[in-house]
Amino acid sequence: MPPALPAPTSHGKILDLARRDPEAAKQAVADLNVEQLVGLVCETPLRRRKQILELLPEPETVIPLLPEAELCFSVKALGLADAGWLLAHATTEQLAVAIDLDVWTGYEIDRPALSDWLRALAHTPRSALLRALQSLDPELIVLLLQSRVEVFLKPAGDEDWQPPEGGKTLEGQFYFRAIADGDDLEDVEIALHALFEEDYWRYFRMLQGVIWELPSNEEEFALRWRTGRLQDLGFPPREEALSVYAFLEAEQLDAIPDAEAPLDVAPWRLPIWIPSLPAARSEGHRIFRAIAELKDDERQACFYAFVALANKVAVADDLPLSDAESTPQAIEKAARSIDAGLGHIASRHELGDAQVLRSVSLERLFRVGANLDRERAHP
Repeated sequence: MPPALPAPTSHGKILDLARRDPEAAKQAVADLNVEQLVGLVCETPLRRRKQILELLPEPETVIPLLPEAELCFSVKALGLADAGWLLAHATTEQLAVAIDLDVWTGYEIDRPALSDWLRALAHTPRSALLRALQSLDPELIVLLLQSRVEVFLKPAGDEDWQPPEGGKTLEGQFYFRAIADGDDLEDVEIALHALFEEDYWRYFRMLQGVIWELPSNEEEFALRWRTGRLQDLGFPPREEALSVYAFLEAEQLDAIPDAEAPLDVAPWRLPIWIPSLPAARSEGHRIFRAIAELKDDERQACFYAFVALANKVAVADDLPLSDAESTPQAIEKAARSIDAGLGHIASRHELGDAQVLRSVSLERLFRVGANLDRERAHP
C-alpha cells in the first residue's frame, strides 16, 4: 500500500507555523522535496489550503503533480475568481478532469459553472489560457459560447447587410453579442481574441458551431468524452456503478463465487490523494483490520480494490465529485456495507476475515452487506 512520504517537519507543525510565524513556515516548506510538498498540499484541510499554497517556493513544480481531483478541490477552496494563478500552472489533463468533475450535474452541463471556469482562465497568462482552450473538448466550448452569445455570419457578397445592434467583431465576418443583459462578455472576448490570433481555425470552428450545432448533439458528445476520461480515473458510468446495489437472492448471500480473483488488482492512477486506508484501530471498521492482516502485496491490491469500490459508490449515490467531502462519505459507506458482508460470509463459512478477503471480492462483500440492509444501504 503506498505510504505517505514522511516530512522533516510534520504537516501539523507547518500549519501552526503558517498561523504564528509565516517566515518560519516558509523555511520549513523550503526544506521539503517536491513529493513531500504534494503530500503537504493534499493533506492540508481545504479551509487552510490557501495558506499552504501561498508558501510554495516554486508552485510551478508542485501544482502539475497534484491528482486531478485535488486540483479541483484546491481551486474551489481558493474560489475560482482568485484561482487564476493556480490554474496557470495546471496541466491540460488536470484542467480537463477538474472541469469534468465540477460542471456536470448528472448528465447535464451546469452552464453558469462552466462560465465561472472561463472567467478564471481568462485571468491567466495568454499561453495558459490558449493551452486550456485547446485542451478542452470543442463541444464544451461551443456549448459555453451558445449559453452566452448569439453569433452572426456576414453573408458573402451582401454589401447591404447590417450587423446586429450591439454586435462586436474581431475580423469583420463573425459578429457576436451577449444573450443576457448586463453580460459584458469580457472573458468571452479575451478567449476569442486568443483563439483568433493564435489558433484561427479553432476560432472559426467554434463560432460556426455556435451558429449551426444543436446543443443536444454537442452535449451528448461532450458527455461521451467526459465519461471516457472519468472511467480512466476509476469513476464508471452511473449505470455500471449501480451494479454494486444489485439484488441477491437469499441463497446467493452465502455463496463464495468460484471464478473470483479478488486480489488480482493492479495499481492505477488515483485522481484523489489517498496515501493509505484508515488505520486498523480496534474501534475502526472490520474491513480495515482484516486488510492489516494481509501480506504486503495483498494489502496493496486490496487498497486499490477498495478505492475503486468507493468511487463506484460515489457515482452510484450521485455524490458531487468536485466536493472533497464526497470521498470520505463514499469510503465510510463502502466500509460499513463491506463490514456487514464480511461478517456474514466469515460466519457462514467459519473463515477468518483475511481468508474471506482472499476468496471474495470487496464489491461482492459490499453487495452482500447492502442486501442484508437494503433500506439503509441504498442511495
